[in-house]
Amino acid sequence: MGYRSLVRPTLFRLGHGDAEHAHHTTLRRLAQLGERPRVLAQLRRALRVPTDPVTLAGIRFPGRVGLAAGVDKDGVGVKAWDSLGFGHVELGTVTARPQPGNDKPRLFRLVDSQGVINRMGFNNAGSEALAETLRRAGDPGIPIGVSIGKTKTTAVGDAVGDYLASLRALDGLASYVAVNVSSPNTPGLRSLQDREPLRELLAAITSEAAHLGRRRLSRPTPIFVKVAPDLTDEALDEVLEVVHETDVSGIIATNTTLSRDGVAASDLPLAEEVGGLSGAPLTRRARYVVRRLAGETDLPVIGVGGVMTAADGRALIDAGADLVQIYTGFIYRGPALVAELNHELRHG
Repeated sequence: MGYRSLVRPTLFRLGHGDAEHAHHTTLRRLAQLGERPRVLAQLRRALRVPTDPVTLAGIRFPGRVGLAAGVDKDGVGVKAWDSLGFGHVELGTVTARPQPGNDKPRLFRLVDSQGVINRMGFNNAGSEALAETLRRAGDPGIPIGVSIGKTKTTAVGDAVGDYLASLRALDGLASYVAVNVSSPNTPGLRSLQDREPLRELLAAITSEAAHLGRRRLSRPTPIFVKVAPDLTDEALDEVLEVVHETDVSGIIATNTTLSRDGVAASDLPLAEEVGGLSGAPLTRRARYVVRRLAGETDLPVIGVGGVMTAADGRALIDAGADLVQIYTGFIYRGPALVAELNHELRHG
């Protein structure tokens, strides 16, 4: 009640309603909290975060609720997320080289639809900068995944080397690496979900992860692949075929959608903005994709997309997801959603 009635209206007014301004303001405040361990401990006690450990891909997650990629690309708030009740955080998407992303404005709230459209374009400080941030941060208390993507100026034909540069920079620092081939906001990126390009990319990444693990005298960093909700059933089957051939550790389903199904009539003018749509309009499609994938693989599936309530999270778990992640739901509901999901999903 307090977040929705007090905090959210204030955040939504920041920067004259500029969604990206509010986003960065929130991250800066989290970064400040991260330097105050006593306050973080008090916050965690106040939220009464339950412990419900689950082990996937050799990683022990203290709970089933994670923060999706896109919220904290550069790890600004990495020390604070644990205290909000998250069982893991996926940072990024980061690229091999720093890049500013697409032109602003590029983030839009569809409030009546409980959705967000973004065309951020992987704005980030680069994988090496994130690696340095993680080194300085020390142990954040929860698994930290990192989503990696293709630098915009890198040709699709040269994408493998671009992804490998990020993998090497983050080796030994990320609990897992998510290969993002499904954002709609980088030209040509989604073509990497096609069977042959995906096979080449994932084979190279998993092979390099194994090599880096041997060099560290440790296990390889688990590799997950993140897929789009807009893939046909045939395309999903092709993804599964490649995943099963290439030592991938799991699947993240899904990314944002290009569809505008489920958008409220009052939001239709904003829905014309170019970019990927997340939030409540994606709920049913994300659930379908999770069920479709989980039914055909024994690999872990992380469900993300349209988790706006505890019931939405439960439905993704029932569809076959092992963990869930939130992004847009966190924007609209705040830490209360994390707490509700943790209690709903406790003990699976």
